[in-house]
Order: sequence, then structure tokens, then C-alpha cells
Amino acid sequence: QVQLVESGGGLVQPGGSLRLSCAASGSMLRLYVMGWYRQAPGKERELVAAIATSGTTNYGDPVKGRFTISRDNVKNTVYLQMNSLKPEDTAVYYCNANFGVNYWGKGTLVTVSS
Repeated sequence: QVQLVESGGGLVQPGGSLRLSCAASGSMLRLYVMGWYRQAPGKERELVAAIATSGTTNYGDPVKGRFTISRDNVKNTVYLQMNSLKPEDTAVYYCNANFGVNYWGKGTLVTVSS
């Protein structure tokens, strides 16, 4: 069983930055693909970024060049550095762990507004 707890969300002005963290518990997490997804009101959940066990990363088109995903397999933590935030980045951000089975955190709200 894997448990994921997100933190770091909040209110930020356009152009600002936030760093999200996802603390994971469970064994063999280094074998999991870890990712961040987001869901804005009235929209479907979408991929923000994912990082494989090899360190290979994948980003959704809206965040390329602005967001960076990283992982610390010793601390069992995944990070999402978000820069140049825009109002359209406002959403609940969810941490995901995948190893054939998907695990989800409860989410953290990011609001980008002046």
C-alpha cells in the first residue's frame, strides 16, 4: 500500500513561484513512476509532469519550460517546482504513484490570482 501526502499549495500572484512536495510511504517506491496531475473546476484531470525511475521526465504542453519535476528516492519525496505561474494554472494538484496500480494523494490547492 502506498500513501501520498501533498503539501506546498497556496495563493500566489501571477508570475510567482511555488514548490509542491509529495511525501510517499511504502516499499519499493524507487520502482514507481511518480507524477503530478491537476484538475481545475469544470475540467478533467490532466497530466502536469511525470518522472520515471530512470529520471526521465515528461511534461504537459501547458507547463513545459515553466515547471520542473524531481524526485528524491532516499526521502521518498517528489517535488514540482512551478515558476512563471499563470491564472490558468489554478487547480487542485494531485500526486500520483504508478507501478501497474495507480495511487493518488488527496491534493493541494494552487490559486494564481492578483
